[in-house]
Amino acid sequence: MKKLFSKTFGGAAVAILLMCVAATAHATIQGISGPVFNLTAKAGYLSTGDAGSHFFWGYADDATGMVQYPGPTLIVTQGQAITVNLKSELPAAANGAAAPNVSIVFPGQVVAAAGGVAGLLTQEAPPDGVTTVTYTFTATEPGTYLYHSGTRPEVEVDMGLVGALIVRPLGFNPAAPTAYGNANSAYAQDREYLFLLTEMDPRIHDTVRRVGLAGLQSTNLLSSYFAYYWFINGRNAPDTMLPGMVAWLPTQPYNSMPLAHPGDRVLMRVIGGGRDLHPFHHHGNHALVIAKDGRMLETAPGLGDLAYHVFTIQTTPGETTDAIWSWTGEGLGWDAYGHCDYDADPAGNFPGPEDNDYNGNGILDGPPALEPNEYAADHCKPFPVVLPEKGDSTFGGFYPGTPFLGKSALLPPLQGGLNPDAGYVYMWHSHTEKELTNWDIFPGGLMTMMMVLPPSVPIVDM
Repeated sequence: MKKLFSKTFGGAAVAILLMCVAATAHATIQGISGPVFNLTAKAGYLSTGDAGSHFFWGYADDATGMVQYPGPTLIVTQGQAITVNLKSELPAAANGAAAPNVSIVFPGQVVAAAGGVAGLLTQEAPPDGVTTVTYTFTATEPGTYLYHSGTRPEVEVDMGLVGALIVRPLGFNPAAPTAYGNANSAYAQDREYLFLLTEMDPRIHDTVRRVGLAGLQSTNLLSSYFAYYWFINGRNAPDTMLPGMVAWLPTQPYNSMPLAHPGDRVLMRVIGGGRDLHPFHHHGNHALVIAKDGRMLETAPGLGDLAYHVFTIQTTPGETTDAIWSWTGEGLGWDAYGHCDYDADPAGNFPGPEDNDYNGNGILDGPPALEPNEYAADHCKPFPVVLPEKGDSTFGGFYPGTPFLGKSALLPPLQGGLNPDAGYVYMWHSHTEKELTNWDIFPGGLMTMMMVLPPSVPIVDM
């Protein structure tokens, strides 16, 4: 399998960014299935795209014992009675200060809590590794939800005690999936992606590690909060585009590399998991927002009549958004596949001279058939400009040698190479510029790529 490769850094600047993207990424959301979940709050270290290592608190699935950032994605089915058992093994600070209690709240759910000690919002687990708090609720409505600590959330959420809850509709069919049990929320099989957006002020994390929560309160760090890192599913770029579950990111198992074929309805589950707003911009096409906070946007069940198109999902803290994104090449103004008379010239440049040999077989024949979901109005339209000679150009790493989907051509040495299947690549990222860095190093932060692959290239789940 082709895989993504991480980056190397020189000093404070990015020297080489190798993100070899091909048809390998998770095409289904990674997580654990219920209806019973056993979680333990623990401490660990996470890696950032500038080669940093930072202390955090997170939830661990007891089945693996590995703390992770964010917490495990909990996947359940509508109508199930859900039980979440929570313990805490958060360590004392380096100076001996005791760890605080922790808890979980589930916005959008009616929850009963038992055990532990009473807190401001719910029952809490003390850091003794033994006391268990049990949260129970019935997943009455399908949709995308957030869960997070309800104990000192201004600290504990930033520390990493946050995760996603996905409720699949009753009768969910993986072969013909829907987000809410109706046709308006249908999406292509295995084209469902989670984007849990968070941020981190590493000064807070280091202070908590050294002197604990009480020591943090003696500083002004909470009132002068300033994030230096931004994450999608617990990783920042370029690590967002690595495969899921790579061994060298043990506490950050989830990736966020969306892949699609032309015409696929891609379900985007976007969650504001931190304390800041994050305008999540998806190049390539508008997205149809179908639901907010686990409820379809409609005047009556199943209508979906209040859905609306956006080019940026304005993600606010604690809010969830479900949207459908699709791409066919409509609006490009040329045949995205380079059909008909766009053969290569002797130097391998596209488009070559018009020769009316539509299928490259030496015969003046008819135009080829449409590709699956090709935008028919642009079939056989020529590329609108003459490209410069390759020796006069500098190419991005994702340029495959031609402007056509699925067609590659020779490039000069050290040019291209990151797009062996000749897909169309679109950056999906925060529209707040500072959030495209890892502690001021660009590129990084809250950014990934959507790759539209030719219909003939399979999308392989990893």
